Amino acid sequence: MMIKPLDQAVGSIEAMKAVFARDMKVAFRQRQDLLNPLLFFMMVVTLFPLGVSPEISFLQEAGAGILWVAALLSVLLSLDHLFRHDFDDGTLEQLVLQPQPLFLLVLAKTMAHWVLTGLPLVLLTPVLGVMVHLDGNSIAILCLTLLIGTPVLSLIGAIGAALTLGLRSAGVLLSLLIIPLYIPVLIFGTGTVAAAAEGAPVGAYLALLGAFLVLALTLAPFASAAALKVSLSNS
Repeated sequence: MMIKPLDQAVGSIEAMKAVFARDMKVAFRQRQDLLNPLLFFMMVVTLFPLGVSPEISFLQEAGAGILWVAALLSVLLSLDHLFRHDFDDGTLEQLVLQPQPLFLLVLAKTMAHWVLTGLPLVLLTPVLGVMVHLDGNSIAILCLTLLIGTPVLSLIGAIGAALTLGLRSAGVLLSLLIIPLYIPVLIFGTGTVAAAAEGAPVGAYLALLGAFLVLALTLAPFASAAALKVSLSNS
């Protein structure tokens, strides 16, 4: 009696690995979609001082907010492709018909999206943090908040991408749906860096960001899977 549930669990894990590996391979074949969010991230951070103020004191105060907003918009820019290609070639319908739970397959796709989009943003942050004159401690805290916060952006964004799948002007509607849900993560992400710059404890901020991540990991895959079924049934 214990063998069947164990086999199902192993099968689900193998299916998640297969979906994750496939998304990684497809992304590296379509390098333009892979590079666009990173180029956008760098351009926003680079152009912001030119358009507002190049003063060091201003950039030190606003630098964390600039990087967080740029990262948020970069993740948002890439969300439309999370399910779009699979929807167009019929792969998404095959995923829905698989015997494995759909929410696990959606979680694997979302993890691949974060590795391809969110993680490179975190790795670029130290260089761009130096450009906006953040000190070493602020850059370290900023990287930590992005490391915790960007998976939340991908998980929440997957819900919006699933809801708007197959709709015209999906990008605009996706932004309207998702940006309000991103605001708490943005507030606590930038607030953590501001508190660190003032020498205040940041444990509470990081704990809240961690709570957002746990909540998103727990609920978002189920919501995304349900949204995908609704979108496919209406297409």
